[in-house]
Amino acid sequence: MKQVIQSRRTGKLALKDVPAQAVRAGALLVRTRASLISAGTERMVVDFARKSLAGKAQARPDLVRKVLDKAKKEGLWNTWKTVMARLDEPLPLGYSAAGEVIAVGAGLEGEFRVGDRVAMAGAGIANHAELNTVPRNLVAKIPATVTDDEACYATLGAIAMHAVRNANAGLGDVVAVIGCGLVGQLAIRFLTLAGARVVAFDYAEDRLALALQMGAERALPPTGDSAALIAPLNGGLGCDAVLIAAATDSSAPFEFAAEIARDRARVVMVGLTGTTFPYGPFMQKELNIIVSRSYGPGRYDNDFEQRGVKYPEGWVRWTETENLAESLRLMDPARPMRLDISALTSHHFSLDDAEQAYALVTGGTERHLGVVLSYPDQAEPSVRTISTRQVRASSGGCVLGLVGAGNFARAVLLPAFKSIGGVRLKTLATQRGASAEHGAETQGFELATTDSTVVFDDPDINAVVIATRHDSHAAMTAAALKAGKSVFVEKPLALDIEQLNGVIDALNGADGFLQVGFNRRFAPQIAEMMAHFNNTAGPKVLTLRVNGGAIDDAHWTQSSDEGGGRVLGEMCHFVDLARHLAASPISHVRADAATTAGSAGDDVIAQLGFADGSIASIIYTARGDTALPKERIEIFAGGRAATLDDFRVLNLAANGRMKSATKTQDKGHKQQLAAFVKSVIDGSPSPIPESELIETAAATIAVIESLQTGNRIDM
Repeated sequence: MKQVIQSRRTGKLALKDVPAQAVRAGALLVRTRASLISAGTERMVVDFARKSLAGKAQARPDLVRKVLDKAKKEGLWNTWKTVMARLDEPLPLGYSAAGEVIAVGAGLEGEFRVGDRVAMAGAGIANHAELNTVPRNLVAKIPATVTDDEACYATLGAIAMHAVRNANAGLGDVVAVIGCGLVGQLAIRFLTLAGARVVAFDYAEDRLALALQMGAERALPPTGDSAALIAPLNGGLGCDAVLIAAATDSSAPFEFAAEIARDRARVVMVGLTGTTFPYGPFMQKELNIIVSRSYGPGRYDNDFEQRGVKYPEGWVRWTETENLAESLRLMDPARPMRLDISALTSHHFSLDDAEQAYALVTGGTERHLGVVLSYPDQAEPSVRTISTRQVRASSGGCVLGLVGAGNFARAVLLPAFKSIGGVRLKTLATQRGASAEHGAETQGFELATTDSTVVFDDPDINAVVIATRHDSHAAMTAAALKAGKSVFVEKPLALDIEQLNGVIDALNGADGFLQVGFNRRFAPQIAEMMAHFNNTAGPKVLTLRVNGGAIDDAHWTQSSDEGGGRVLGEMCHFVDLARHLAASPISHVRADAATTAGSAGDDVIAQLGFADGSIASIIYTARGDTALPKERIEIFAGGRAATLDDFRVLNLAANGRMKSATKTQDKGHKQQLAAFVKSVIDGSPSPIPESELIETAAATIAVIESLQTGNRIDM
């Protein structure tokens, strides 16, 4: 399928052929009919991508701070690789579109059917692409009387509608709209339909004329005598609300808002402007500043947007989904008072001419407002499509298929595989076609697809790497094993015992082997620690402290269904490492968590007992400061001791003497993959005994059970 893609690194924009997306549970597969280029928002995105690294840093100092914090913790080289991998991601453009449903995901069969027309919303979701996979809460059905070209404005309509709701304006209220671009014009119309009296402000005469057409009573440039000009509307009280929809680095809109607003008015910011407001006038009038959250409640909430969780109507009546649907309802031409957006479209382009359309939007050489892309009738697409490139094939060795190409896979796994001899990169499968095509092109894969079964069914592929989100690991691992492949799966192996049993069933009788991405046991300094205790007798006492740092509760890894939380997703690393260091089976698990309101359960102490009498304490916390090393490992046994800080500083103590060494951080990523490739080529067993992998997964799941029950869990 065709899709408009921009490079995050260079800012180069192109219309590319990428593998088509597939429908998934809780989502619809939509054939796009029209999509809107929002001149203000998308120009800002495009311009940012075109900046140099220095320009990007200057524009986003918040991201620079995060990079510096990461560099302090993980080193400059690792941070540089991560940043470059992030910049290398293809950036899909578009966030407001309309189209026809061609496949319905599981769970939506009773609500949608093939052939329904829907408006769709969301950056990275409602793309300028022939096909889009859209979650339930980011679509709304289009009335039969509304055209696709009109419906593709619904997302912009939801943004303007939510801003109007935040203004809390009603019958007779005088509302100023500063900035008469697309969102400003839509807001003017919504305010008019709500019975408000609108005064529009802009410097462009054509936009002021359009504002009058959309229902504004007055349309003026924001000059010094504006307050006097609008005074007759309500006896000189001033505006009951001011909606700022301008796009400028200047804070002049705030200064102007203070001048024209009445006492205790609401100032709603929906555009992106400077935010230095004049304290004196705002304080004297006790003005309220509200920053409007895009489409409405639900925006930026992954549970709502990606997982289809609903808000109770009694508490949240107008979600982003409802705002989207209401925008479409108001477009109905049968209504005597309607949202007529026909005058907002200044240009039409075919998708094939998308680059020309963006040149218009970013060039500033021609006046424009709404730019609509139309999509010519396409041949019936296959839901599962493979895009191929011809490269020189190798024979023998490790023929690799990769499922999932997130930041970790690109920054760590693929560079390591490329540096190992005997590896042929055959097929890359990702959920989104743009990622698959870009990854295949930049990483050297022969094939790109959005269908993981293509990897599993390929007889040439003898090794599969699974680097998807956590909830899919077990099922994909089982499928690949049943297909006769050797499997390297990123942690965790499974999120519950049922998933784990599915992997065990697949392992029984499998021709290939299983390896989980527990890289730390392959680190050179771990090998040195193990050697230090080679001749000691008796049990070991282990402590593994992880200063993991806080992450956003809304991040997918924190969800119980998709990520499983940080115990299953990250602590499993250290359960495996403790098992490796103890060199004895885990006999029991007990765990406790720090509790507080709103806690994500990231602060956990897990106690492991081992068959030989060894014990381990794993402390995982998100409450620390990142200035402290992230990981500290301590071993005590047979009158000897060892500590390892952040896989850099190793201290070995014996006979009253301390031996210290500081090395470049190496957590064993390349070593584990080299061992995997060797086993694939040699036909030897898994580099990590499969029984230990199952044991580690079961013990990590037991940590969750212990937290839930308060009991010790015997293995």
